[in-house]
Amino acid sequence: MTTPSQTVGPYLAIGLPWADGPTVVPEGTPGAVWIRGTVTDGAGNPIPDAMIETWQADPQGRFDHPDDPRGRVPGFRGFGRCPTEPDGSYAILTLVPGAIPGESGSMQAPHIDVSVFARGLLNRVVTRIYFPDHAEANAADPVLNAVPAERRGTLIAERTADGYRFDVRLQGAAETVFFDV
Repeated sequence: MTTPSQTVGPYLAIGLPWADGPTVVPEGTPGAVWIRGTVTDGAGNPIPDAMIETWQADPQGRFDHPDDPRGRVPGFRGFGRCPTEPDGSYAILTLVPGAIPGESGSMQAPHIDVSVFARGLLNRVVTRIYFPDHAEANAADPVLNAVPAERRGTLIAERTADGYRFDVRLQGAAETVFFDV
């Protein structure tokens, strides 16, 4: 007997968020920026019960992980988690990451890995946030270059007064590029 499939659902708000989940670094950290955006469905409607998770390197390109031999930055955990508000918005306070090593000695442009959980999804979807301030690194990034040129804009955040804006569109026109991981 097979078990029926279940979508990621509204239970996200019950136990997954935590009070400091949206603050990858403490408020007041020098250089901290807000990454804000809205998660929408294919019709452009906000999704009020989604969850955004982020994982990233620190400004020197190091990860807060025991497998990264380059060391850690105190106070930087590299992981954020934020449920969306009723209007579909989210906000993560972090530092812009540094470039990280890629395959065959290449470097990947500064980016933040993003997982999106939402109702109607059988599994999370995964994307990346790249930064417009790193145009040269973005142009050389092997992952970004694997995306068709006309869709790369869905992966590049927009600069705002206090950080960046990165909207996630789950379907339809201007759908965010998602990666098969």
